[in-house]
Amino acid sequence: MSIPATRSRENTRARLLEAAEQLFAEVGLDGASVEAVCERAGFTRGAFYSNFESKDELFLMLAGRVAETRVNAVRERVTEITAEGGLVPGCDPTDLLQKVMDSGSDDRMGVMLMSEIRIRALRDAQFGAAYLAQEREMVGSIAQIVTDIVDAGELRLRVPAEVAGRILMIVWEGMTVRGAMAGHDDAQLRRAGSEELGRLVDLLLV
Repeated sequence: MSIPATRSRENTRARLLEAAEQLFAEVGLDGASVEAVCERAGFTRGAFYSNFESKDELFLMLAGRVAETRVNAVRERVTEITAEGGLVPGCDPTDLLQKVMDSGSDDRMGVMLMSEIRIRALRDAQFGAAYLAQEREMVGSIAQIVTDIVDAGELRLRVPAEVAGRILMIVWEGMTVRGAMAGHDDAQLRRAGSEELGRLVDLLLV
């Protein structure tokens, strides 16, 4: 495939994902049909099915993009803190966590999207298996960030980094969901659960 064709395909996928995200915000997961997504993006059904096998694949990819944005925001903030000299042996892990969480990318729409996708995963075993596979990749990314922080700060974990990453992810997501239920705005959601995560960090470190 030539570079122009590859770029055209990437642009098509990006426009379909953007249209799906917009429609989800307006009508939810069930209401965002393939036809509606295509109409919003300005493409035919043929263009849709040349990029995605199904609506499920589209929304799994959209969920993956939300998760990747979250993890990348954390990774970038850790890099910034390291460059500023904040990640050194003897640093306060709870204070460090607060600095990291304050830069999060969570917003209400992302929380709602992930919640509806999890409901879909509960109802469909095949979709659920695909979602869990995607989630394992996210846990792996979080575990690597945890490992980098632990190594730089000369800290010690009570559990393997992957276990710590999964626990942190579950608490992080649980608190943002509850924050969205409580009507928190995006800024409040980005800080949701930081106190609980701080307590959890104390439990996870030796």
